[in-house]
Amino acid sequence: MGVSEHYRHELKYGIDYAQYLPIRQRIRSIMAPDGHVGADGRYRIRSIYFDNLKDKALREKIDGVAKREKFRIRYYNDDFSYITLEKKIKDGNLCLKIDAPLTKKEYDALLAGECLWMTCHPSPLVRELYAKMKYQLLRPRVMVSYLREPYIYRAGNVRITFDSDIRTSLYHQNFLDERHDICAADVPQTMILEVKYDNFLPDVIAHLIQMDGVRQQAFSKYAVCRRFG
Repeated sequence: MGVSEHYRHELKYGIDYAQYLPIRQRIRSIMAPDGHVGADGRYRIRSIYFDNLKDKALREKIDGVAKREKFRIRYYNDDFSYITLEKKIKDGNLCLKIDAPLTKKEYDALLAGECLWMTCHPSPLVRELYAKMKYQLLRPRVMVSYLREPYIYRAGNVRITFDSDIRTSLYHQNFLDERHDICAADVPQTMILEVKYDNFLPDVIAHLIQMDGVRQQAFSKYAVCRRFG
């Protein structure tokens, strides 16, 4: 199981395509692309989020609860050779992520509702999810999909990402079937600029993302996508 050593700062900004172009140009002058990107500098992320029957995770986000957690299953570029179960803990602008690998067989079983194997899994996170599926009635609720363009900067362990083409399953929760998804954003060209860093954000990076009309805001891809199911 992977555990972040400490909470990281996480800032989000809603931008449009016209704002994205100059910010990306400035970022590319001093930041390096993440080594996992494809030829176009991006990769596709798909996440299946869990919530209970009373939409606890969704309500806590909407109500502005400072400290909250979400479970999700995540994979990249539709490649099932690397699947992770993740628990993301938010405390204001701080974020901590705990993860554990899943096999494709475990992924299929979990989404099919066959979960007894989780009780003796070597990962504490998998066993924790099982307990919360039983006692809090957590269930897979929605698929969230988007394209990510990531950049890294070593000082401060800074990571800047542009997320676009946010899509979601449309009232469709049988995730083992063929996907049916739609655009989740009100404006198709909406992009989310995310800035993550450890203890400090270098001034040179802070200046890169400054632009008229770009303001920090709370944005949850999960909450946006839950409007559709």
